[in-house]
Formats: sequence, structure tokens, C-alpha cells
Amino acid sequence: MTSPTVQHFDVVIVGAGISGIGAGYHLQQDCPDRDYVILEGRDDLGGTWDLFRYPGVRSDSDMHTLGYSFKPWTEAKAIADGPSILTYVRETAAEFGIDQKMRFQHMVTDASWSSETSTWTVTAQVGAEGGRQTVAYTCNYLFMCSGYYSYKGGYEPEFPGSTDFAGPIVHPQKWPEDLDYEGKRVVVIGSGATAMTLVPAMATTASHVTMLQRSPTYVVSRPAVDPIANGLRKVLPDSTAYGITRWRNATLGEFFYKQTRTKPDKMREKLLKLAKKELGDETVAEHFTPEYNPWDQRLCLIPDSDLYNSINSGDASVVTAEIDTFTATGILLTNGEHIDADIIVTATGLQLVTIGDMDFSVDGQPVDFSKTWTYKGIAYSDVPNMASSFGYINASWTLRADITCQWVCRLLNHMTESGMTQATPRLRPEDADMPERPFIDDFSAGYMARMMPLLPRQGDREPWSNTQSHRADKKFIAKAPIVDGVMRFGAARVPATTA
Repeated sequence: MTSPTVQHFDVVIVGAGISGIGAGYHLQQDCPDRDYVILEGRDDLGGTWDLFRYPGVRSDSDMHTLGYSFKPWTEAKAIADGPSILTYVRETAAEFGIDQKMRFQHMVTDASWSSETSTWTVTAQVGAEGGRQTVAYTCNYLFMCSGYYSYKGGYEPEFPGSTDFAGPIVHPQKWPEDLDYEGKRVVVIGSGATAMTLVPAMATTASHVTMLQRSPTYVVSRPAVDPIANGLRKVLPDSTAYGITRWRNATLGEFFYKQTRTKPDKMREKLLKLAKKELGDETVAEHFTPEYNPWDQRLCLIPDSDLYNSINSGDASVVTAEIDTFTATGILLTNGEHIDADIIVTATGLQLVTIGDMDFSVDGQPVDFSKTWTYKGIAYSDVPNMASSFGYINASWTLRADITCQWVCRLLNHMTESGMTQATPRLRPEDADMPERPFIDDFSAGYMARMMPLLPRQGDREPWSNTQSHRADKKFIAKAPIVDGVMRFGAARVPATTA
């Protein structure tokens, strides 16, 4: 069934998570003449923080950088639990009236651009499964804020013998509300942020929790409470104290990351030394010494050494080995060891998607984003009037989302002032032979490796780059001129390049 009416907005935002809410705020503040709507496929706002309900779910970066630049985080804990973050996100949406712009159960499926009318037509399936209807919206600008993973389910590799296991097998993305693990033996498969969150949380009531990993990950412990941030709030207005802490944490985080790139051996030694103080040489050598350098893959942050404490108390343990097969009573490893389990949790990661897992076309031609070039890590070559919010891999997502919103608003205001209705990044003649690099360079994590073939390319020069540097982006994105010889403006059809 198709709705007979087509509603028009200046801007359509896809996604009502942390990025989409931030986009709504910036549009209201910086482009008050532009109306917008936020289309969300799920039943409520919050994105990640509404979706994930597994035990212990929390941020894996501090809330002074993960929070919005315009909405101070005032809780005592800087490393916050999921429910607290969801409350913060909901409060933000309500405080600024952004929630009134949202339309839920709008699963956007495709978007088509017309150069004749300078509009996108965005199609969504609306309503619950079994009773959905097709609804279309038109807009002058499309802002994708839907993240990079599927909300339908996580990445679940096939494990031999999984049907033989007598107990429940659970993925964190679809956590059963009624799962009772008290007094049970639990095996958590994985070594990423989710696994390291689950293990200490479940170990408080489970009989024992085993973290089963194929290979180790670097782990950094950090106090959940930031005494400096809390001290500043006692003597300064919340916004001032928050701004100082946000700048400090972002600066220190980027400094640490750059040290891992320029002095990898020294930083590796430092991280392992910190872990050995908590766990001892033998445990770190066996289970917490990766073969790669720090930040070749994402580091895992744990608050107040909670994972280490669970291991030291005997409530949890780590096994580093390959899985042979699931059995009726647990997991058999390739080394012959058997881990007994009542419950198995597959913390094996996310199922990644590109640009909202939608179909796009420009003037009737399908868009293959893997054939495009990224413009500042935000827009795409030969794709008009569209931006995507894609945060940092090596820092808090929201730092880049904020800068992206600022750029989009500056672009929209320039278009209004100049009377232009189209803005399209085009390769210059000198860019035709530009060397290709992956969208995220110098990062070998498996989940990103699975996604790279789907993402646009980046080049070796501005603006065809995705810096993953907050400091660089403040100049390169937030302050660089909108008119740069690459972004082409017009009101009529602009021939697409073939480079």
C-alpha cells in the first residue's frame, strides 16, 4: 500500500540516534530557515543506546567527548552506563524540541536524486511488520545519520555443532530480557569492547564467566569518575567546565593515538607494563599481548580495572584458543580442552552496512559508493546534496559528528545566500590519477576489513581524505572555505564525471 501524499522538507535526516539528534540541533541553531524531519526505523529514539540492553552496557570512551558539545554531561561518572546515556540523549531531544521532528517506524529503503528538480525522493516502509505502507518524502538535502551497522542483528559466524549445545546461545544485540544467568557457567566468545563489558558484569552473579578469544586485544584501564572534571564543575558553570574537560580529553586522546603511530614499540611496552601491574607477567603474556601494534585495531577501555578484578578474584577467566566445535555441554577447543558452559554468548561483533543499508540513485543511475571518492569523509563524488555522519574510529564518535553538522549547516547557508540549489563534489583534472586508499586507513580490525570494500575511497590530498584526526578536522572541515573549487554549485543539471 502506498500513501498518496508526498511531504516535502528542506532536509531529511535518517536516524534518530546520537548523530541524528545532533544534526537536528545544529539545523535549528544554525539554519533556522530550513525545516527538517528525522526518519527513524525503530520505535524510539536513542540508536545504539536504546538498542543494546545486555548486562553492563556502557560507553567505551568518556562522556565529555562522547556527549554533545552543546549539552554538558553533568553526571559524576565519565565512563557511563547505557541507561544513563540513553537518558541524556532523550533529555537532549526533549529540551530542544528535536523529538517533535521525529517519525518512528519509518524504515527508509531508498533515495533517488533528480537534477531537474534539485530534490531527493526518499522512500520509507512505515509501520510494524505485517502492516507496513510505503511513504515518500522529498527534500533538498539528505543527511544520513544512521551509523554503520545493521539494527536487524549482529555478526554471527557459523560455529560447528552449535545446534548440539543444550543451553541458550545469545548475541548481545538481541539480549533476552528473561535470561537468567545467576549461578550459571557462561562462556563469552570475543575479545572486543562488548565482551570486556559483559564479562565483569555477568561475573557478579554467574557461577563463572570465561572469555574465550581467538587472539588478544590491548586493554586500558581508566577511572570511571573523572575527579578533575567534577572539581571544575564545583567552581565553574557547567558549560565552561564541560568545554574545558572536552578539549582536554580530546587533545590527550589524539596525542596518545599519535604516539602509537610514531612510537609503536614504546607505547606497546607501556601498555603491557600497565596490564602486568594488574594481572602479572604470565597472564598478560598469554592473554593480553596482541601481535599487532596499539591502535592497529581499536583499544578496549575498561573502567576501574573491572575486568582485571574479575579475573583476579577467580570469578572470570580468559582462554586464548581456537574453537573446534560446540558440544552439548560447552565448547571443544582445537587444543583438546573442553570449556563447560550452561550459556554461550557470541560477542562476535556487528553486522556492518554502508550508508543506511539503502539503495541510492542519481538521475536514474544506481550509486555504487565503493566507486566514489569521499569528500572530507562527509560527502561523495558526483552525489549531490547529501552528507553522512561517520564518527572517529580512534576517538569519540560525537566529536566528528558535531564537526560534520557544522559543515553541513555552513554549506546550506552558502547555498541560501548564493541562490544555489545543488552542491556536488567533483574530481578536478589533477585528481584523475589520484592514488586510492581505503576509507579508514591504517586500521586492521576485522569488522572494518569486512566493510572496506563497500565504502568510498579516499585519496592522497585534500579534500579527498578522511583524516580521523579531530585536530585536523577542526581546520579541514569546520573552518575551511565552502567554495574550494571541488564543490560545484548550480541550479541545473551538472554532467557527472567518469573519473
